Amino acid sequence: MKYDSLLRSRRIHKQKVSRKQIGQALDRAQRDLRTAQVLMGQDWDWTFAVAYDAVLQASRAYMFGQGFRPASHESHKNTFAFMQLAMGQDYEDLISYFDRMRNKRNQAIYDMAGLITETEARSILEKAESFVKVICEQLSE
Repeated sequence: MKYDSLLRSRRIHKQKVSRKQIGQALDRAQRDLRTAQVLMGQDWDWTFAVAYDAVLQASRAYMFGQGFRPASHESHKNTFAFMQLAMGQDYEDLISYFDRMRNKRNQAIYDMAGLITETEARSILEKAESFVKVICEQLSE
């Protein structure tokens, strides 16, 4: 199974999740996208963080749909490790981008206000919108 290494290292766990829970995660991703769009003209750090969260929620919905959840410790990192395997080479660069942005988001939220540029905020928001759309389409199949 393609997820064996993540299961053995306890980075992910098998879990049955209801369609309702999957839908709630997707709804949150959509809400986060709308919020990030509103914030774009006001605060680039928070636009970035909320767009990132949209990606995280969509990724979690996808994991749930596959019957898995990330381990609590380093859950964001574990989620993106799962998504690398789940989405394959077609999405490898995009998932790697989101994983790199995980670190930048932590810095922007916890360490240094004003770290994110307008270009970075716009970039992650555009990529997040596309990614959430793909995940929604795949989960509706």
